Amino acid sequence: MEKIVGLWRNMSKPDTLTLARQIIDWFLARGWLVLTEWEDILERKAQFLISLGGDGTLLQAAREGASLGIPVLGVNFGRLGFLCEIEREDVFGALEKILNQDYKIQERLMLNAVVNRIGKDNISHLVLNDVVFSRESTDGIITLQVNLSGELSVSYPADGLIVSTPTGSTAYSLSAGGPIVSPDVQAVLLTPLAAHSLSARPMVVSEKEEIQILLTNGEKCRVTFDGRQNDLIYSGQTVIIKASPIKALLIRLGSRSFPQVVREKLRDRWHE
Repeated sequence: MEKIVGLWRNMSKPDTLTLARQIIDWFLARGWLVLTEWEDILERKAQFLISLGGDGTLLQAAREGASLGIPVLGVNFGRLGFLCEIEREDVFGALEKILNQDYKIQERLMLNAVVNRIGKDNISHLVLNDVVFSRESTDGIITLQVNLSGELSVSYPADGLIVSTPTGSTAYSLSAGGPIVSPDVQAVLLTPLAAHSLSARPMVVSEKEEIQILLTNGEKCRVTFDGRQNDLIYSGQTVIIKASPIKALLIRLGSRSFPQVVREKLRDRWHE
């Protein structure tokens, strides 16, 4: 069997190019083929991907690799790096572990979001972090009604709403006051943005729920998917969100537990 690895690099970070060249030489010396173009990675099906960048780069690589069952090792070049497994200085020790089969693959919950577009075909998005509903800057507050498996649950008069996975709980949802949720928990988070009602509270619901988001007040609302693709929905339109059968696959080397990652990334440096 041909030994193939794929490199997924953040092109906006020059430092990733230097490390990418070193990684290529390292693998070539061990008889591995290194692919850097996604079309080639798709055709040849790499055994795993190496993501060079921050959490955003890892999200892209993990989404693309998920449908093919390709696991991803995240190498952090970003500021926080909640999802990335290792820092850049640790990369070659980590690769030795992977080639020696000394690693685990962690499955991460992903969401499938279907936008009901009036007069057009519905469009579907695969999401690892979150689906974010937000009012346009020139508009007033909007109201988003949440139905869980067909039953009215709560309405959010707010500037918006974040629907996130446990993976996304440490991203925008955390900034908006949502809870940190372990990636081992199979759940979906609903976190309002600047809610205009004391009863509009964050919720954590089962991943088995079908979540229907309906714009009931306001002319329009922007919806973004993992911070990349976006769409506009209008009054009366819905977005259906449910757990995807496809899982993101992240390579874990067992060096850090989730509580340890939380301590490292979120410690209050004012108190050190």
